[in-house]
Amino acid sequence: MVFSFLKKSKLQIIAPVNGAIIPLEEVPDPVFSQKMMGEGIAVIPTSGNIHAPVNGTVILIAATKHAIGIRADDGTEILIHAGLETVALNGKGFVVAVNEGDRISVGQLLIEVDWDYIQKHVKSTVTPIVITNSQEKGRQFTLTKEVNAILGKTVIISSP
Repeated sequence: MVFSFLKKSKLQIIAPVNGAIIPLEEVPDPVFSQKMMGEGIAVIPTSGNIHAPVNGTVILIAATKHAIGIRADDGTEILIHAGLETVALNGKGFVVAVNEGDRISVGQLLIEVDWDYIQKHVKSTVTPIVITNSQEKGRQFTLTKEVNAILGKTVIISSP
């Protein structure tokens, strides 16, 4: 098609970790459950590390290694926050595999996580995946109805 470059691409955010999917409203932290940081979904991890949910660029790595910000190729900004109150661990239980500014691809390892350690030391392992610029984008996002996230396979959030 001659004008294929005019066609808007559909955003698909793929599960960055294996686990049970819950609505953001059920996350036991008002910053996430009240969507103060934006629209999204959460996963209660059962296994695996954190992997890239989209093709894009790493724009933020928390000094305490518990959170990573990504700008998808279409400009959508995504925050993955591994566990709740994990900032208090000061990086213990996390090994970051990328740097700010790195170009990433769907499925690429971002953070190695010791979920057993995390579970023993913080409130919850629930991992919010939030679109931090969801209001700016002026787009509607569709959240999955699936109950299980399969790393690299389940589309958890999409947008036309």
